[in-house]
Amino acid sequence: MSIRSIERGLRVLQEMNLQPYTSIASLHERTRLPKPTLVRILKTLEQAGYVENDPRVGGYQLSALVASLSSGYHKEPMVVEAGRPWAVAVTRKHQWPVSIALLDRDAVVVRFSTVPDSSVSPFHKTVNMRLPLITRGLGLAYLAFAEEEELGLVLRMLQTSEDPENALARNPEKMNRLVAMTRARGYATRATHVEPRNSDTLAVPVFNDSGRVVASLGLTYFRSAFSSHREACERYAPVLKSASKEITRDLTRLKSSALV
Repeated sequence: MSIRSIERGLRVLQEMNLQPYTSIASLHERTRLPKPTLVRILKTLEQAGYVENDPRVGGYQLSALVASLSSGYHKEPMVVEAGRPWAVAVTRKHQWPVSIALLDRDAVVVRFSTVPDSSVSPFHKTVNMRLPLITRGLGLAYLAFAEEEELGLVLRMLQTSEDPENALARNPEKMNRLVAMTRARGYATRATHVEPRNSDTLAVPVFNDSGRVVASLGLTYFRSAFSSHREACERYAPVLKSASKEITRDLTRLKSSALV
């Protein structure tokens, strides 16, 4: 004999896992469960720590605690939870939107963005945006700081790509120079020849407590707001590097709490 309330709760979790954010209306359409029932389920899951209500985007999202339900979860996505408050804080202080991106095979995917918090964002939406690893700030900030074995594996995949933005992977000498330069300055930017050219993204790596890069943190701004590319980098690179260090500390704390 099944317990219907548990079945419904698991059904809601499954549906939420398919989207970065969702609403009661969307869940009602997908699950056909009554809206009052969904409200009770979401409230229960929120109180238990498995769901978060983000009023900035008018929807619900799963928390990293859901990872404890899966033995195959490696905890890196906790970086999104750890980084969210720091990304919001940077946007509130400096106005520009900030994003957190994770590696997805041969690209990075934006998993969190403060576009809803920014009145001067060059984009209307960036969550789930897939970005190349070499020519985009968020991509290069991950790729350049990857461990050598991971870097080599990813570059070999990019060498077979037909995407023009991955072409540099087939030129080892230039690729090595780009990686070395990015590591030396500690941040990456968008290549000047790719669109959109009226804006740029400055991004830094985010590491776990073992020193392995697990995400990238980027700030996007209009180029016309600054007299030079250098001015923007000098202003925001230290801000992002500081935020990245704090995210690593919070990520370590979250991982420790999940093991208790």
